[in-house]
Amino acid sequence: MAVREHAFVSAQEAVRALATAVAAQLDTALKARPRASLVVSGGRSPIGFFHALREMPLDWARVRVSLADERWLPPQHPDSNAHLVAEHLLQGAAAAAQFVPLWNGAPSPAPAIAERQQALGVLPRPFDAVVLGMGEDGHTASLFPGAAGVEAALDPAGTDTLVAIDPPDAPYPRLSLTLAALLDSRQIYLPLNGARKQAVYRQARGECEPLRLPVAAVVCQAKVPVSVFLGP
Repeated sequence: MAVREHAFVSAQEAVRALATAVAAQLDTALKARPRASLVVSGGRSPIGFFHALREMPLDWARVRVSLADERWLPPQHPDSNAHLVAEHLLQGAAAAAQFVPLWNGAPSPAPAIAERQQALGVLPRPFDAVVLGMGEDGHTASLFPGAAGVEAALDPAGTDTLVAIDPPDAPYPRLSLTLAALLDSRQIYLPLNGARKQAVYRQARGECEPLRLPVAAVVCQAKVPVSVFLGP
């Protein structure tokens, strides 16, 4: 197993520790290479982390940022992950980072795949830091259990970077990084707050059945180190 767990007694402590760890990973990358790459997730959970990370003393102009997944919405929409990143991460000094969106204005995610895969080529690979989330159904990025195409997207030997996903029980079609793309990284971070999500995570680690709980594909692999930040 490549997983290392870190437990915290307060949400603020967990957020600060995660931001410190991600910033250190990016700083190490910038000392070794001209650019560093950061992939982040959306939803409401990362907001505190984004606020803490944007205050970190990094050479932000040399950092390239993108998303693990995107709801197929324009960046002005409040449910857009790009909107979340612009509003909460790319502020102050961090506004100097180059953001590469997944949404490109196509009518649906599938027609955008080829162009967006090419656009993501500006991010150094392997990605230096990938910060994922997890839903209570065990999805991570937009790799949802039961979604059409998710089995191929969970193939660790797959060659595609992106997959179009229409979640069976969540709003909006999505564009998501595949498992193979997520594992093309130097370090993965998985923050999990609350007993319910942590119970799902424990189940995923115990069963290691990605089609049932897709996050298992991340926490049951041994290729890439995964740091799990457990908050209250």
